[in-house]
Amino acid sequence: MRDAALDVPKAADLLAWYDRHARDLPWRVSPGDRAAGVVPDPYRVWLSEVMLQQTTVAAVKSYFERFTTLWPTVGDLAAAPDAQVMGEWAGLGYYARARNLLKCARVVAKEHGGTFPTTREGLLALPGIGPYTAAAISAIAYDAPEVVVDGNVERVMARVHDIRTPLPAAKPELTEAAAHLTPDARAGDYAQAVMDLGATVCTPKSPACGVCPWMGACAARAAGVQAELPLKTPKKPKPTRLGIAYVARREDGAFLLETRPEKGLLGGMLGWPGSAWNEAPEPAPPLDADWQDIGEEARHTFTHFHLRLTIRVARVPQGVTPDRGDYLPKTAFRPSDLPTVMRKVFDLAQGALAKGDAG
Repeated sequence: MRDAALDVPKAADLLAWYDRHARDLPWRVSPGDRAAGVVPDPYRVWLSEVMLQQTTVAAVKSYFERFTTLWPTVGDLAAAPDAQVMGEWAGLGYYARARNLLKCARVVAKEHGGTFPTTREGLLALPGIGPYTAAAISAIAYDAPEVVVDGNVERVMARVHDIRTPLPAAKPELTEAAAHLTPDARAGDYAQAVMDLGATVCTPKSPACGVCPWMGACAARAAGVQAELPLKTPKKPKPTRLGIAYVARREDGAFLLETRPEKGLLGGMLGWPGSAWNEAPEPAPPLDADWQDIGEEARHTFTHFHLRLTIRVARVPQGVTPDRGDYLPKTAFRPSDLPTVMRKVFDLAQGALAKGDAG
């Protein structure tokens, strides 16, 4: 219950703070530029929002700048080869986003003339765009008074209103609280202001309450519980899956790789042939060779499980045809095109192969 003695949080106070302290981000139109009439590019807003899903701003910046240099418009991205886009996405994780990125770009280019829909409903009809992303694009690109709620906004709302229902059950309550504060004017700036407040001031640990524009309106601060919120329902322990990765290098330096199925983890990405990932994986070598277990594991954590991959390497003569996968010439192979877990496999396998060459 909010104490009657507390101030009421006002969008105007937050916007005044944002005008002075907005983060400088490569996809953002600053509040000053926006006030001067600079209109955000929906393509850049959409691209940044897709990249930022479950990924930090620091990790996204270089990817965003590279993508917009290679493909300045949605039409350019739509025309790009799948393999190139997937390769440039490598390392950013959650690879279904990259597949949906291409699908969406192609629908916008083909069915909408290269122009993103201007309504939330129109945006929701595009591949890979859910309620949050549609609301964010509507607000940030078109200044529509949509309610934009990410993890930063949830944390701010939980604290300002002292909402102690644990997440994820608290999401509807937090969204309703955010809706009451969303203004009709400057909705795009406001959406970014709340996210900036959560990212830079109302941080998960040790919030900087002394410089917060809503300090006097924060019910959790008044109760002395701001650092404890939002409460979260304990997560179940992640299971561990095992697998085997096979790294074959032909005598001319080519590596045997395969494109993973479109559906499933790392879909459409390059990877090393391997076994299924489960509790007791069966050997599944892609060709007959003298496979050597290097005695090290590549370990990686996905959203729902931990993965431990045993690595086996082999040197293969010319003329050996694999059961699956294709040889990628040494000159065309870029480890950076591999998703993170496959790059971990390569880093370990490369050392083992180098030792074998030296022997």
